[in-house]
Amino acid sequence: MNAMTVLFSTDVGLMSLAVIIVTLGMGGFYLRYFMKHIREDSLRAAAEAKAGR
Repeated sequence: MNAMTVLFSTDVGLMSLAVIIVTLGMGGFYLRYFMKHIREDSLRAAAEAKAGR
């Protein structure tokens, strides 16, 4: 329980919390970004394969 008090009440704890939130946000952004491009590339490759027949 002391860890939660330190996390939410000290400057070091709040900075750590901010870094954790930013890191998770960046992870979500990049996951969405890469999944979008993977999907677009696979659709383009499928269209090229179909057109090439």
